[in-house]
Amino acid sequence: MKPIISTLLCAALALALGTPAQAAGEATAGKQTRPAKAPKPTGRAPKSALPQSPAPIPDVPDSKELTGQIVYQVLLAEVALQRGRSEFASQAYADLAVRTRDPGILERAIEVAGYARRFDRVLELARLWAQVDPDSKRAQQVLVGVLIMTNQFNGLAPRLIRMLEADKVSLPGNLLALNRMFARSPNRKAVLQLISQVCEPFQEFPEAHYAVAVAASAAGENDRALAEARQALDLRPDWQIGALLEAQLLARKSPAEAISSLQVFVEKNPQARDAQLQLARALVSEKRYGEAKRLFEQLLLADPDNPDVVFPVAILALQENDPVLAEAQLKHLVTLDVPDKSAPYYYLGQVAEEGRRYDEALAYYQQVGAGEHYLPAQIRRAAILSRQGKLDQARNELGAAADRYPQLRVQLSIAEAALLRDAKQTEAAFALLDHELGKQPEQPELLYETALLAERLDRLELMETRLRKLIELQPQSAQAYNALGYSYADRNMRLPEARQLIEKALKLAPNDPFILDSMAWVTYRQGDLEGALTLLQRAYAQRPDAEIAAHMAEVLWMLGRKEEAQRTLQEALKRHPDSEEVRQALTRFSP
Repeated sequence: MKPIISTLLCAALALALGTPAQAAGEATAGKQTRPAKAPKPTGRAPKSALPQSPAPIPDVPDSKELTGQIVYQVLLAEVALQRGRSEFASQAYADLAVRTRDPGILERAIEVAGYARRFDRVLELARLWAQVDPDSKRAQQVLVGVLIMTNQFNGLAPRLIRMLEADKVSLPGNLLALNRMFARSPNRKAVLQLISQVCEPFQEFPEAHYAVAVAASAAGENDRALAEARQALDLRPDWQIGALLEAQLLARKSPAEAISSLQVFVEKNPQARDAQLQLARALVSEKRYGEAKRLFEQLLLADPDNPDVVFPVAILALQENDPVLAEAQLKHLVTLDVPDKSAPYYYLGQVAEEGRRYDEALAYYQQVGAGEHYLPAQIRRAAILSRQGKLDQARNELGAAADRYPQLRVQLSIAEAALLRDAKQTEAAFALLDHELGKQPEQPELLYETALLAERLDRLELMETRLRKLIELQPQSAQAYNALGYSYADRNMRLPEARQLIEKALKLAPNDPFILDSMAWVTYRQGDLEGALTLLQRAYAQRPDAEIAAHMAEVLWMLGRKEEAQRTLQEALKRHPDSEEVRQALTRFSP
């Protein structure tokens, strides 16, 4: 019998969507087609990632009364859906689907129920569709998708196995995609159990072991995950995906073992570019920069236009103090098809700035867009403009950036205040940040920065009040304890309390070079010159800062090691030619 219902549904839906002429033509021609669909709504039950095929439409009774009723109910449901009455539309479609048991109506009813977020109804209709048309792959796929979405795993394994077996050609890819179907399932142990059952018949496929390994990893069973990944590699020793998974799992316990496993794999498979790239990244993470650089250079020869290779080569060149190579690779990178060029423009700006090519640096920084490099680019650009005597322009640009990105206003205001401070306009810098603090009286960064400026203005009581408030708000703020303790030590006052504050800071951040410098300074003030020198040498080894160098020179001078003090300051001046601390120390500690 001709499927009259589906033909009339096509006409009815076309009428509901505002195309009466087309609908009339199709109905008159009596075409055998599935019901036309409205645009798919969001919130529908997810479909399986496994292959799909349309379900056949069964014959139904040729009844004018039934057909007219169907047309009317479809029209009613679609108009209700267009008017936002999703629950009414869902109920109307569900009733119609149950009465007609037509696959086309069932599929549309499931879509609308998903749009209405009636997942109980989605599951009921999906079960009915699979029962009405048990040979339909599409029906089975929808039912499996709904069961997964609702975390109903009982009895699901046999259905998934049948679906996998039905498409032998796509089986390896479908096994690899298996875990993606359960990405939102909260019970990772249950997912592991299910995937283990599903993969059991396919043990000769490395992809099956890979799927179990991924599920085991997500469930926190790292040993099992590693064993399964290695079984996959036993079946296919040159499989990059398996090697990368093994390394990822090993890295959780021992980055060195992960690197070793990748090195062995790459030696046996020299064309395995993804494994080489991951190995190079792992070497960078372990700060084995020389090895990483050599490997990246090999990758660059093989694939000179790969952004994933070009960018790391440039960054490693910067770390290795090779600005020529870094600049060449960064300039090449911005010519490639990469979605965001802010990072290379930012680093190009840094290279130009360090080479004192300030106009180039300004141009590069200006091309940095929104993202993690935007704020430092704006701050560096403003600092260059200020050094060029364009303080007003620098401030205007920072203000404009703050207007564009209000979430960055605090950091941009602090940067503007730093420009004013460096221009000897400390009162103006304090007023600027104090005004911002008035809007956000408990903002930690503003409390800290206004406290430091208050100290410069010799407003010690205000400095102490704000730092103590910051400690109250953030009792784990090492910088707050350190700033308060150092301010006392620098003025040679309340030294026991200063030491307690700095000791607290050092417990919170034991390797911070500036806190080590503060501890050295209070130790020096208390008369332990040798102890102070040891701390300063440790701090300077970590961070050759100008102020630390000046402190170290003073201690050396007081110890009678005057030539060493002079040498320390001369070396510091080469590193920091604009440092007032170093120049003042050179004047004080001249022979």
